[in-house]
Amino acid sequence: MNTKPQVVMMGLGYIGLPTAALIAKNNTYVHGVDINPNVVDTINAGKIHIIEPELDAAVAKAVANGFLKADTKPTEADVYIIVVPTPFKAKNEPDISFVEAATKAIIPFLKPDDLYIIESTSPIGTTEKMMQFIYSERIDLKDKLNIAYCPERVLPGNVMYELVHNDRVIGGINEKSTQKAIEFYKQFIKGDLHETNARTAEMCKLVENSSRDVQIAFANELSLICDKADINVWELIKLANKHPRVNILQPGCGVGGHCIAVDPYFIVSDYPMESKIIGTAREINNYKSFWCAEKVQTAKLQFELKHGRKPSIALMGLAFKPNIDDLRESPAKYIVQKVLQNANNEEYFIVEPNIESHKVFKLTDYKTAADKADIIVFLVAHKEFKTLNIQLNKEVLDFCGVNI
Repeated sequence: MNTKPQVVMMGLGYIGLPTAALIAKNNTYVHGVDINPNVVDTINAGKIHIIEPELDAAVAKAVANGFLKADTKPTEADVYIIVVPTPFKAKNEPDISFVEAATKAIIPFLKPDDLYIIESTSPIGTTEKMMQFIYSERIDLKDKLNIAYCPERVLPGNVMYELVHNDRVIGGINEKSTQKAIEFYKQFIKGDLHETNARTAEMCKLVENSSRDVQIAFANELSLICDKADINVWELIKLANKHPRVNILQPGCGVGGHCIAVDPYFIVSDYPMESKIIGTAREINNYKSFWCAEKVQTAKLQFELKHGRKPSIALMGLAFKPNIDDLRESPAKYIVQKVLQNANNEEYFIVEPNIESHKVFKLTDYKTAADKADIIVFLVAHKEFKTLNIQLNKEVLDFCGVNI
Protein backbone atom coordinates (compact mmCIF):
# COMPACT_ATOMS: atom_id res chain seq x y z
CA MET A 1 0.00 0.00 0.00
CA ASN A 2 1.20 3.52 -0.78
CA THR A 3 2.06 5.10 2.60
CA LYS A 4 2.07 8.63 1.20
CA PRO A 5 -1.21 10.42 2.00
CA GLN A 6 -3.29 10.90 -1.10
CA VAL A 7 -6.00 13.06 0.49
CA VAL A 8 -5.85 15.60 3.30
CA MET A 9 -9.25 16.27 4.89
CA MET A 10 -9.24 19.60 6.75
CA GLY A 11 -12.02 19.22 9.33
CA LEU A 12 -13.39 16.02 10.86
CA GLY A 13 -16.88 17.06 11.91
CA TYR A 14 -20.34 16.01 10.77
CA ILE A 15 -19.36 16.13 7.09
CA GLY A 16 -15.57 15.83 7.09
CA LEU A 17 -15.38 12.56 9.02
CA PRO A 18 -18.03 10.69 6.99
CA THR A 19 -16.42 11.93 3.78
CA ALA A 20 -12.98 10.84 5.00
CA ALA A 21 -14.38 7.41 5.92
CA LEU A 22 -16.02 7.06 2.49
CA ILE A 23 -12.81 7.93 0.65
CA ALA A 24 -10.78 5.59 2.89
CA LYS A 25 -13.30 2.81 2.25
CA ASN A 26 -12.21 2.97 -1.38
CA ASN A 27 -8.61 2.17 -0.36
CA THR A 28 -7.43 5.74 -0.69
CA TYR A 29 -5.22 6.99 2.12
CA VAL A 30 -6.74 9.90 4.04
CA HIS A 31 -4.90 12.15 6.47
CA GLY A 32 -7.67 13.80 8.48
CA VAL A 33 -6.98 17.06 10.31
CA ASP A 34 -8.87 18.54 13.26
CA ILE A 35 -7.83 21.23 15.74
CA ASN A 36 -9.39 19.28 18.62
CA PRO A 37 -6.88 16.74 20.03
CA ASN A 38 -9.69 14.73 21.62
CA VAL A 39 -11.32 14.27 18.21
CA VAL A 40 -7.99 13.17 16.76
CA ASP A 41 -7.37 10.65 19.55
CA THR A 42 -10.92 9.28 19.31
CA ILE A 43 -10.65 8.68 15.56
CA ASN A 44 -7.19 7.14 15.79
CA ALA A 45 -8.65 4.70 18.32
CA GLY A 46 -11.14 3.66 15.63
CA LYS A 47 -14.05 5.39 17.33
CA ILE A 48 -16.24 8.39 16.51
CA HIS A 49 -17.21 11.57 18.38
CA ILE A 50 -20.57 12.12 16.65
CA ILE A 51 -23.67 10.02 16.14
CA GLU A 52 -24.34 8.96 12.56
CA PRO A 53 -25.63 5.54 11.46
CA GLU A 54 -22.96 3.28 9.89
CA LEU A 55 -20.20 5.84 10.50
CA ASP A 56 -18.72 3.98 13.48
CA ALA A 57 -18.16 0.79 11.48
CA ALA A 58 -16.75 2.70 8.50
CA VAL A 59 -14.25 4.62 10.65
CA ALA A 60 -13.23 1.55 12.65
CA LYS A 61 -12.52 -0.40 9.45
CA ALA A 62 -10.69 2.48 7.74
CA VAL A 63 -8.42 3.04 10.75
CA ALA A 64 -7.79 -0.69 11.24
CA ASN A 65 -6.85 -1.10 7.58
CA GLY A 66 -4.49 1.88 7.72
CA PHE A 67 -6.35 4.06 5.23
CA LEU A 68 -7.45 6.73 7.73
CA LYS A 69 -5.29 8.59 10.20
CA ALA A 70 -6.15 11.73 12.16
CA ASP A 71 -3.77 14.50 13.21
CA THR A 72 -3.81 18.11 14.33
CA LYS A 73 -1.61 19.15 11.41
CA PRO A 74 -1.75 18.50 7.66
CA THR A 75 0.88 16.82 5.55
CA GLU A 76 1.74 16.48 1.86
CA ALA A 77 -0.94 14.97 -0.37
CA ASP A 78 -2.40 15.13 -3.85
CA VAL A 79 -5.88 16.32 -2.89
CA TYR A 80 -6.82 18.80 -0.16
CA ILE A 81 -10.46 19.12 0.93
CA ILE A 82 -11.61 21.97 3.16
CA VAL A 83 -14.60 20.97 5.32
CA VAL A 84 -14.50 23.41 8.24
CA PRO A 85 -17.24 25.58 9.80
CA THR A 86 -18.19 28.96 8.39
CA PRO A 87 -19.83 30.73 11.35
CA PHE A 88 -21.08 34.29 11.60
CA LYS A 89 -19.70 37.55 12.89
CA ALA A 90 -21.90 40.42 14.04
CA LYS A 91 -25.09 41.16 12.08
CA ASN A 92 -25.14 37.68 10.52
CA GLU A 93 -22.08 38.34 8.37
CA PRO A 94 -20.35 35.14 7.19
CA ASP A 95 -16.95 34.43 8.74
CA ILE A 96 -14.57 32.54 6.43
CA SER A 97 -11.62 32.75 8.83
CA PHE A 98 -11.70 28.98 9.41
CA VAL A 99 -11.53 28.36 5.66
CA GLU A 100 -8.62 30.81 5.45
CA ALA A 101 -6.84 29.17 8.41
CA ALA A 102 -7.25 25.68 6.94
CA THR A 103 -6.02 26.92 3.57
CA LYS A 104 -3.03 28.66 5.13
CA ALA A 105 -2.08 25.43 6.93
CA ILE A 106 -1.80 23.46 3.68
CA ILE A 107 -0.09 26.11 1.55
CA PRO A 108 3.46 24.92 2.38
CA PHE A 109 2.60 21.40 1.14
CA LEU A 110 1.02 22.34 -2.19
CA LYS A 111 2.73 21.35 -5.45
CA PRO A 112 1.86 21.71 -9.15
CA ASP A 113 -1.31 19.92 -10.34
CA ASP A 114 -2.63 19.32 -6.81
CA LEU A 115 -6.39 19.47 -6.34
CA TYR A 116 -7.78 21.91 -3.74
CA ILE A 117 -11.51 21.64 -3.00
CA ILE A 118 -13.74 23.66 -0.67
CA GLU A 119 -16.85 21.85 0.59
CA SER A 120 -17.62 24.29 3.41
CA THR A 121 -20.69 26.45 2.84
CA SER A 122 -19.25 29.76 1.72
CA PRO A 123 -20.19 33.24 0.49
CA ILE A 124 -20.16 33.70 -3.27
CA GLY A 125 -16.61 34.34 -4.46
CA THR A 126 -14.86 32.48 -1.61
CA THR A 127 -13.21 29.95 -3.92
CA GLU A 128 -11.74 32.72 -6.06
CA LYS A 129 -10.65 34.56 -2.92
CA MET A 130 -8.83 31.47 -1.63
CA MET A 131 -7.20 31.02 -5.05
CA GLN A 132 -5.82 34.56 -4.84
CA PHE A 133 -4.69 33.94 -1.25
CA ILE A 134 -2.82 30.76 -2.21
CA TYR A 135 -1.13 32.37 -5.21
CA SER A 136 -0.14 35.44 -3.17
CA GLU A 137 1.68 33.11 -0.76
CA ARG A 138 2.99 30.73 -3.44
CA ILE A 139 3.69 32.75 -6.57
CA ASP A 140 5.53 29.69 -7.93
CA LEU A 141 2.21 27.83 -8.15
CA LYS A 142 0.24 30.52 -9.98
CA ASP A 143 -2.15 28.89 -12.49
CA LYS A 144 -0.65 25.47 -11.71
CA LEU A 145 -3.26 24.22 -9.19
CA ASN A 146 -6.71 22.73 -9.69
CA ILE A 147 -9.17 24.64 -7.49
CA ALA A 148 -12.86 23.84 -7.16
CA TYR A 149 -15.95 24.16 -5.00
CA CYS A 150 -18.18 21.15 -4.30
CA PRO A 151 -20.81 21.63 -1.58
CA GLU A 152 -22.16 18.73 0.46
CA ARG A 153 -25.92 18.16 0.35
CA VAL A 154 -26.58 15.36 2.81
CA LEU A 155 -29.22 14.73 5.47
CA PRO A 156 -27.97 14.09 9.03
CA GLY A 157 -29.00 10.58 10.01
CA ASN A 158 -28.55 9.30 6.44
CA VAL A 159 -25.15 10.77 5.58
CA MET A 160 -23.29 7.59 4.69
CA TYR A 161 -25.88 6.65 2.06
CA GLU A 162 -26.42 10.14 0.66
CA LEU A 163 -22.70 10.89 0.32
CA VAL A 164 -22.56 8.05 -2.20
CA HIS A 165 -25.91 8.35 -3.98
CA ASN A 166 -26.78 12.06 -4.06
CA ASP A 167 -25.95 14.15 -7.12
CA ARG A 168 -23.19 16.72 -6.62
CA VAL A 169 -22.56 20.13 -8.15
CA ILE A 170 -18.88 20.74 -8.93
CA GLY A 171 -17.53 24.12 -9.99
CA GLY A 172 -13.91 24.85 -10.74
CA ILE A 173 -12.11 28.12 -11.28
CA ASN A 174 -11.53 26.88 -14.82
CA GLU A 175 -12.50 23.88 -16.97
CA LYS A 176 -9.36 21.90 -16.08
CA SER A 177 -10.07 22.28 -12.36
CA THR A 178 -13.68 21.22 -12.80
CA GLN A 179 -12.71 18.08 -14.70
CA LYS A 180 -9.98 17.21 -12.20
CA ALA A 181 -12.49 17.47 -9.35
CA ILE A 182 -15.05 15.38 -11.23
CA GLU A 183 -12.45 12.66 -11.83
CA PHE A 184 -11.72 12.63 -8.10
CA TYR A 185 -15.34 12.42 -6.91
CA LYS A 186 -16.20 9.81 -9.54
CA GLN A 187 -14.16 7.29 -7.55
CA PHE A 188 -16.54 7.46 -4.57
CA ILE A 189 -19.89 8.84 -5.74
CA LYS A 190 -22.62 7.01 -7.66
CA GLY A 191 -24.86 10.06 -8.05
CA ASP A 192 -24.55 12.28 -11.11
CA LEU A 193 -21.83 14.93 -11.05
CA HIS A 194 -22.98 18.25 -12.53
CA GLU A 195 -20.27 20.62 -13.73
CA THR A 196 -20.42 24.38 -13.52
CA ASN A 197 -18.18 27.24 -12.35
CA ALA A 198 -17.16 27.95 -8.77
CA ARG A 199 -19.47 30.94 -8.20
CA THR A 200 -22.53 29.07 -9.46
CA ALA A 201 -21.68 26.05 -7.29
CA GLU A 202 -21.35 28.31 -4.25
CA MET A 203 -24.69 29.97 -4.99
CA CYS A 204 -26.36 26.61 -5.68
CA LYS A 205 -25.64 25.42 -2.14
CA LEU A 206 -27.05 28.63 -0.65
CA VAL A 207 -30.13 28.58 -2.89
CA GLU A 208 -31.00 24.96 -2.07
CA ASN A 209 -31.22 25.65 1.65
CA SER A 210 -32.76 29.10 1.25
CA SER A 211 -35.54 27.50 -0.80
CA ARG A 212 -36.26 25.05 2.02
CA ASP A 213 -36.19 27.88 4.55
CA VAL A 214 -38.74 29.89 2.58
CA GLN A 215 -41.04 26.89 2.25
CA ILE A 216 -40.80 26.12 5.98
CA ALA A 217 -41.48 29.79 6.75
CA PHE A 218 -44.74 29.55 4.80
CA ALA A 219 -45.78 26.54 6.92
CA ASN A 220 -44.72 28.27 10.13
CA GLU A 221 -46.61 31.43 9.17
CA LEU A 222 -49.70 29.31 8.54
CA SER A 223 -49.34 27.82 12.03
CA LEU A 224 -49.35 31.31 13.55
CA ILE A 225 -52.45 32.30 11.57
CA CYS A 226 -54.25 29.04 12.37
CA ASP A 227 -53.57 29.45 16.07
CA LYS A 228 -55.39 32.78 16.02
CA ALA A 229 -58.15 31.49 13.73
CA ASP A 230 -58.75 28.38 15.86
CA ILE A 231 -57.91 26.03 12.99
CA ASN A 232 -55.89 22.81 13.25
CA VAL A 233 -52.88 23.61 11.06
CA TRP A 234 -51.92 19.96 10.62
CA GLU A 235 -55.37 19.10 9.27
CA LEU A 236 -55.37 22.20 7.09
CA ILE A 237 -52.04 21.35 5.45
CA LYS A 238 -53.06 17.72 4.96
CA LEU A 239 -56.21 18.84 3.15
CA ALA A 240 -54.47 21.56 1.10
CA ASN A 241 -51.87 19.02 -0.03
CA LYS A 242 -54.63 16.96 -1.63
CA HIS A 243 -54.43 19.51 -4.44
CA PRO A 244 -52.24 17.97 -7.18
CA ARG A 245 -49.95 21.01 -7.42
CA VAL A 246 -49.69 21.95 -3.72
CA ASN A 247 -47.03 20.56 -1.39
CA ILE A 248 -46.89 22.54 1.86
CA LEU A 249 -44.24 21.43 4.35
CA GLN A 250 -44.92 20.77 8.03
CA PRO A 251 -44.49 23.60 10.56
CA GLY A 252 -42.19 23.23 13.54
CA CYS A 253 -40.79 25.25 16.41
CA GLY A 254 -38.37 27.06 14.11
CA VAL A 255 -35.52 26.02 11.83
CA GLY A 256 -32.14 24.74 12.96
CA GLY A 257 -29.06 22.87 11.85
CA HIS A 258 -25.86 23.83 10.13
CA CYS A 259 -27.50 24.53 6.76
CA ILE A 260 -31.08 25.75 6.47
CA ALA A 261 -30.94 28.09 9.47
CA VAL A 262 -27.60 29.51 8.35
CA ASP A 263 -27.13 29.49 4.58
CA PRO A 264 -29.78 32.13 3.71
CA TYR A 265 -27.75 34.71 5.63
CA PHE A 266 -24.88 34.22 3.17
CA ILE A 267 -27.15 35.63 0.47
CA VAL A 268 -28.90 38.25 2.62
CA SER A 269 -25.58 39.58 3.89
CA ASP A 270 -24.18 40.20 0.42
CA TYR A 271 -27.43 41.14 -1.36
CA PRO A 272 -29.70 42.73 1.28
CA MET A 273 -31.80 44.82 -1.12
CA GLU A 274 -32.50 41.95 -3.50
CA SER A 275 -33.22 39.14 -1.01
CA LYS A 276 -36.49 40.32 0.54
CA ILE A 277 -38.31 36.98 0.58
CA ILE A 278 -35.26 35.09 1.80
CA GLY A 279 -34.63 37.61 4.59
CA THR A 280 -38.28 37.65 5.68
CA ALA A 281 -38.36 33.85 5.80
CA ARG A 282 -35.44 33.92 8.22
CA GLU A 283 -37.33 36.41 10.40
CA ILE A 284 -40.48 34.25 10.42
CA ASN A 285 -38.64 31.08 11.32
CA ASN A 286 -36.69 32.80 14.07
CA TYR A 287 -39.87 34.38 15.40
CA LYS A 288 -41.60 30.99 15.53
CA SER A 289 -39.15 29.86 18.22
CA PHE A 290 -39.85 32.98 20.27
CA TRP A 291 -43.59 32.44 19.79
CA CYS A 292 -43.33 28.84 21.03
CA ALA A 293 -41.50 29.96 24.16
CA GLU A 294 -44.21 32.54 24.81
CA LYS A 295 -46.92 29.88 24.39
CA VAL A 296 -45.22 27.77 27.06
CA GLN A 297 -45.10 30.77 29.37
CA THR A 298 -48.81 31.44 28.82
CA ALA A 299 -49.74 27.79 29.43
CA LYS A 300 -47.71 27.83 32.64
CA LEU A 301 -49.52 30.91 33.99
CA GLN A 302 -52.95 29.61 32.99
CA PHE A 303 -52.27 26.31 34.76
CA GLU A 304 -51.27 28.13 37.94
CA LEU A 305 -54.44 30.26 37.85
CA LYS A 306 -56.63 27.23 37.28
CA HIS A 307 -55.05 24.81 39.76
CA GLY A 308 -53.58 27.13 42.37
CA ARG A 309 -50.12 25.60 42.08
CA LYS A 310 -47.14 25.74 39.77
CA PRO A 311 -47.03 23.09 37.03
CA SER A 312 -44.30 20.62 36.26
CA ILE A 313 -43.28 20.94 32.61
CA ALA A 314 -41.63 18.45 30.22
CA LEU A 315 -39.65 20.04 27.40
CA MET A 316 -39.34 17.26 24.86
CA GLY A 317 -36.36 17.47 22.51
CA LEU A 318 -33.20 19.54 22.06
CA ALA A 319 -31.92 18.44 18.63
CA PHE A 320 -32.59 20.55 15.54
CA LYS A 321 -34.51 17.73 13.81
CA PRO A 322 -35.95 14.31 14.69
CA ASN A 323 -33.86 11.27 15.58
CA ILE A 324 -30.38 12.82 15.61
CA ASP A 325 -28.02 14.12 18.30
CA ASP A 326 -27.11 17.36 16.50
CA LEU A 327 -27.99 20.49 18.52
CA ARG A 328 -26.43 23.07 16.19
CA GLU A 329 -28.63 26.17 15.75
CA SER A 330 -31.46 24.18 17.33
CA PRO A 331 -34.69 26.14 17.86
CA ALA A 332 -35.72 23.60 20.50
CA LYS A 333 -32.61 24.38 22.52
CA TYR A 334 -33.33 28.11 22.21
CA ILE A 335 -36.89 27.58 23.44
CA VAL A 336 -35.72 25.55 26.44
CA GLN A 337 -33.23 28.29 27.32
CA LYS A 338 -35.91 30.97 26.92
CA VAL A 339 -38.42 29.07 29.07
CA LEU A 340 -35.86 28.44 31.82
CA GLN A 341 -34.95 32.13 31.86
CA ASN A 342 -38.53 32.82 32.94
CA ALA A 343 -38.63 29.94 35.44
CA ASN A 344 -40.12 30.69 38.85
CA ASN A 345 -39.73 27.55 40.96
CA GLU A 346 -41.62 25.28 38.56
CA GLU A 347 -40.28 21.77 38.05
CA TYR A 348 -38.84 21.12 34.61
CA PHE A 349 -37.97 17.86 32.88
CA ILE A 350 -35.68 18.33 29.88
CA VAL A 351 -35.58 15.46 27.43
CA GLU A 352 -33.28 14.52 24.56
CA PRO A 353 -33.15 10.75 23.96
CA ASN A 354 -30.31 10.98 21.43
CA ILE A 355 -27.67 12.27 23.85
CA GLU A 356 -26.54 10.87 27.19
CA SER A 357 -25.81 14.16 28.92
CA HIS A 358 -25.61 17.91 28.37
CA LYS A 359 -23.21 20.35 30.01
CA VAL A 360 -26.00 22.85 30.76
CA PHE A 361 -29.25 20.86 31.03
CA LYS A 362 -29.97 17.96 33.36
CA LEU A 363 -31.67 15.37 31.14
CA THR A 364 -34.62 13.15 32.08
CA ASP A 365 -35.86 9.92 30.49
CA TYR A 366 -38.71 10.70 28.11
CA LYS A 367 -41.15 8.25 29.71
CA THR A 368 -40.44 9.60 33.19
CA ALA A 369 -40.86 13.18 31.99
CA ALA A 370 -44.17 12.48 30.26
CA ASP A 371 -45.45 10.64 33.32
CA LYS A 372 -44.52 13.28 35.88
CA ALA A 373 -45.23 16.50 33.96
CA ASP A 374 -48.48 18.45 34.04
CA ILE A 375 -47.63 20.18 30.75
CA ILE A 376 -45.88 18.28 27.96
CA VAL A 377 -44.23 20.43 25.30
CA PHE A 378 -43.17 18.61 22.13
CA LEU A 379 -40.37 20.52 20.45
CA VAL A 380 -38.87 17.77 18.27
CA ALA A 381 -40.78 14.85 16.74
CA HIS A 382 -38.40 12.10 17.88
CA LYS A 383 -39.66 8.59 17.18
CA GLU A 384 -39.67 7.76 20.91
CA PHE A 385 -42.21 10.50 21.59
CA LYS A 386 -44.67 9.03 19.10
CA THR A 387 -44.89 5.85 21.18
CA LEU A 388 -46.04 7.63 24.34
CA ASN A 389 -49.54 7.12 25.69
CA ILE A 390 -50.34 10.55 27.06
CA GLN A 391 -52.78 10.63 29.97
CA LEU A 392 -55.93 12.64 29.34
CA ASN A 393 -55.30 14.97 32.29
CA LYS A 394 -52.08 16.24 30.73
CA GLU A 395 -51.90 19.49 28.82
CA VAL A 396 -50.00 19.03 25.56
CA LEU A 397 -48.35 21.71 23.42
CA ASP A 398 -47.35 20.04 20.17
CA PHE A 399 -45.17 22.36 18.11
CA CYS A 400 -43.76 19.68 15.78
CA GLY A 401 -46.62 17.34 14.86
CA VAL A 402 -45.88 14.40 17.16
CA ASN A 403 -49.58 13.60 17.40
CA ILE A 404 -50.57 14.02 13.75
